[in-house]
Amino acid sequence: MLASLSIRDIVLIDELELRLDQGMTVLTGETGAGKSILLDALGLALGGRGDSSLVRHGSEQGSVTARLELPSKHPLFDLLQEKDIAADEGEVLLRRVQYADGRSRAFLNDQPVSVGLLREVGALVAEIHGQHDDRAFLDRETHGRLLDAYGGLEKDCVAVTALWYSWKAAETALSEHRMRVEALANEQEFLTHAVEELTSLGPVEGEEQSLAEQRQLMMNAEKFADDLKEAERSLGGGKAFDATVNAALRRLERKREEAGGALDQVCAAMDRVLVELAEAKDAVEQAMRNVDFDPTELEHSEERLFALRAAARKYQTSVDGLPAKLAQMSQELEMIGTDQSRALELEKACEDAQREFADAAVRLSTARQKAAATLDSEVMQELAPLRLERAEFVTSVVAFEVEEAGPRGLDRVEFTVTTNPGAAPGPIMKIASGGELARFILALKVVLASRGSAPTLIFDEVDTAVGGAVADAIGARLSRLAKSLQVLAVTHSPQVAAQASGHVLISKASGAGEVSEDRVVTDAVRLDEKARAEEIARMLSGRDVTDEARAAAHKLIRSSA
Repeated sequence: MLASLSIRDIVLIDELELRLDQGMTVLTGETGAGKSILLDALGLALGGRGDSSLVRHGSEQGSVTARLELPSKHPLFDLLQEKDIAADEGEVLLRRVQYADGRSRAFLNDQPVSVGLLREVGALVAEIHGQHDDRAFLDRETHGRLLDAYGGLEKDCVAVTALWYSWKAAETALSEHRMRVEALANEQEFLTHAVEELTSLGPVEGEEQSLAEQRQLMMNAEKFADDLKEAERSLGGGKAFDATVNAALRRLERKREEAGGALDQVCAAMDRVLVELAEAKDAVEQAMRNVDFDPTELEHSEERLFALRAAARKYQTSVDGLPAKLAQMSQELEMIGTDQSRALELEKACEDAQREFADAAVRLSTARQKAAATLDSEVMQELAPLRLERAEFVTSVVAFEVEEAGPRGLDRVEFTVTTNPGAAPGPIMKIASGGELARFILALKVVLASRGSAPTLIFDEVDTAVGGAVADAIGARLSRLAKSLQVLAVTHSPQVAAQASGHVLISKASGAGEVSEDRVVTDAVRLDEKARAEEIARMLSGRDVTDEARAAAHKLIRSSA
């Protein structure tokens, strides 16, 4: 529960410390006293939207601290542990600082956190039902969520949503596969021809460079051959030169001994000439063999090179990329032949996903029907005391076909009413008059709030535009909620105030110092039994409290006890 609220420099609040108890506490005061400011400040501490206009004029910043006392098993402590935020046993502090320049800071147990986390925490501990928050009850799009929350079906709905997205993902995969196969089927003739052509061509990576070098060599070979033949002629023109040199060398060697060494160098030189000449002739002959080629070989190499380059241009790749292109198109052609088995797999996956979704959605729809019947019964019990005994409230749950379902399942949920017996139920906004609408919504709020998980419920003037017995019935319902939850209610109704176990008076007065408009402040005081009776008497009679009003106030309090 909300144990205390500390406010500094927020709008007209200079400094305020408010202690709160379990049960039902009403906040009353004259119009303009600042009741809404108190709720705005509380909303700020719960992670509501910040605004520089909330800071008291002349101050650099304002702050709000809410102290919570919660059972140790409350889910908030799991969240704090997950976020690595220390927490004292059963106590949590929410603090918000709003700066005049628009900046805002949030704290949990004095540890800085994001405003988003503070808002998440606030949703776990308190719900504010204001006089201007009725849109959810009037908007058909939110009725399904309200019913699921009432029936405790949120987890089932999350599971159905996940199954719906899985089904749609399976449908998308099947559709994309069919489109891909259809596109490939349209190219089947082209792919078949291309694979046959490239398979016949048999491209090899690196072949282009090899063929280009070979072609260049063969194109220059004729020039090389003429030069080599000339070199061969210059080396002796046959074997006569070798024989002449050999004969001369033999004659000189026969006379070497007689020459006493004078012919040694000559013989050695001539011997080297014969060796080098033989090597030169061998090299020339080898080179002539290397450049000797058949002209048809050049033609074949050129045809091969041009065929490869033409294929590369045709299939928009490089010559070295042709083998990979052949593998890719072969795979695509093979896929066309095997698409049927893959399609059958995807079709089965899609059918399975649809069946799983449909089964879960039907179970959720059945649970919603049961929850709707219980909700209708509980709301109907609230209508008679609110002077709507002839009215009827019906939660319409209409199931679609599976093919028309959405992420939230098969159902369209709508709150409908009828105010005249025998008339067909219709949308709550169209059927109920202004006063009736407020009472229908109150009945819904009371019933739905009783199933909420937040331990503190705040009602802001839910008794607007009603009085007498209806106001008394509203107070009784809020008091009943307060038996299991903490209820805070801003009210102008003495009948509602008389039902409370605690009473806080909101008042506006001049602050300390010079009296001026700038120093007007809002204060909040817990009333004892005597002061509480006096305040209810004022609510009954107005500014001048009469003895008759005091007597009526005591009577209201006694009758509500």
